[in-house]
Amino acid sequence: MTALINPSTLTDDEPRLGAVPFVDERPKRKKKARLAAAPKAPTVSLVVPALNEERNIAWVLERVPACVTEIILVDGFSSDRTVQVAREVRPDAVVVTQRGRGKGAALRTGFETASGDFIVAIDADGSMEPAEIEYYVTALGQGYDVVKGSRHLRASGSLDLTAVRRLGNSALVGAVNVMWGCTFSDLCYGFFGFRREHLDSLALHARGFEIETELAVHAVTTGLRIAEVPSVELLRHHGESHLNAWRDGWNIFRLLARERLPMARRPLVDELDRRGLSSPVGAP
Repeated sequence: MTALINPSTLTDDEPRLGAVPFVDERPKRKKKARLAAAPKAPTVSLVVPALNEERNIAWVLERVPACVTEIILVDGFSSDRTVQVAREVRPDAVVVTQRGRGKGAALRTGFETASGDFIVAIDADGSMEPAEIEYYVTALGQGYDVVKGSRHLRASGSLDLTAVRRLGNSALVGAVNVMWGCTFSDLCYGFFGFRREHLDSLALHARGFEIETELAVHAVTTGLRIAEVPSVELLRHHGESHLNAWRDGWNIFRLLARERLPMARRPLVDELDRRGLSSPVGAP
């Protein structure tokens, strides 16, 4: 009987005469080259609150960059053709009616509807350049949790800041920076983005324009990673702004007082419009 010997186990001093070479008859597995899977691009939801912006909304939606995968138009009970124009320009846009009254309520409605990994908010009046959305998406993709637009960084600016608004914004920025130890360069600006996974921790409750400040303050107190990106504020294309510098500035100061002072938290109570209650839930 002849033994099968693996030649690799023999030394040079061992005789190989009469030995049958070892042959591995097992099927050989082909090594498949492991290709690194390309990282999946994050999905991006763009939330656009709008109230009677039929002359401006087309300009905004036509310039939305390709990185946006979902557009949510939050209609504040417009009495003009805002919704119709939006659907003509972007048939894929999701149109929802805001719950409650005010810009804050509109944004919260949009945030709750959004399904993207990243959420970016932009105004519908043409005062913000949609191409800049890519800045926010890029920064969020680099690991930041909240990204704020700033009109006071290098390569930024504003064509619409009146003396009163500039003074008020500077005072509010200074107050927040002192009270929370921040280094914000801008505060009352509605161009911002955040990771949807942080929506609950941001705990947004504001009804009006003060929601922009609330988001920044809550991002700080929650310990989120924040970045500012340069933005150029343009002139509103048509119509008049819904912002009232004195009224909304006072609401922001009240918000800061509630956030900083040991005061009891007020429960969120939205003021619903009867026009949004005409169709019961589940009705055809």
